[in-house]
Amino acid sequence: MDFKNNKPIYKQIIDYCFGNIMSGEWAVDGRVPSIKELSVELAVNNRTVIKAYEYMQMKEIIYVRRGLGYFVSPDARDIIVEERRDEFFHDTLDDVFREMDILGISIDDVVKRYRDHITS
Repeated sequence: MDFKNNKPIYKQIIDYCFGNIMSGEWAVDGRVPSIKELSVELAVNNRTVIKAYEYMQMKEIIYVRRGLGYFVSPDARDIIVEERRDEFFHDTLDDVFREMDILGISIDDVVKRYRDHITS
C-alpha cells in the first residue's frame, strides 16, 4: 500500500478495509485478515492495524468472534456509506468549496458540469 502524508496511516488502513468490504472482497459475516496478517500485508506496525480495527469495531463495521478473529458485520456496507457521506460533506466538499471560491467557479457551473457528466 502506498501511504499518503496528508492522512494518518490508521485512517488509510480503514479506507483500505472499507474498500474491501464495499467491493465484496470481504463478505458479510466473513472473516477479515487478522491484525498480524494485515500488518504484514500492508507493512505497518501491529498497533496501527489495532487502532483501525478498534475504530471499525466501535462503529460496528466489524465484530469479534472470540478465538476466531474479526468478521464483517451485516450492516457494514450501510455504515460505511454513511461514514463516507459524512466525510464527503464535512471534509471533501469544504475543500471543493474553498477551491471553487478561489477559482471563481459558481454552483451553477458545477451543476451544469454534473448534468453533462451524468448524461454522457
